[in-house]
Amino acid sequence: MTKAIEVNCTTGEVTERDLTAEEIAAQEAAQAQAEADRAAAEAEAATKAIAKAELLKRLGITADEAALLIA
Repeated sequence: MTKAIEVNCTTGEVTERDLTAEEIAAQEAAQAQAEADRAAAEAEAATKAIAKAELLKRLGITADEAALLIA
């Protein structure tokens, strides 16, 4: 089981305990949200890359040539 470590900075006392059911549920929800956020970011990056490639193709230039136009 996952443990929580609590440190009292005033006394230096260290307490190790099992996570409660609520803490485990919150941790699992946070992990699921982080995974969903990562997947969404990857999908957005892929969409942008496809759009960029399509634009460059329509313009008939390479990414290097586009960078020269912007610089």
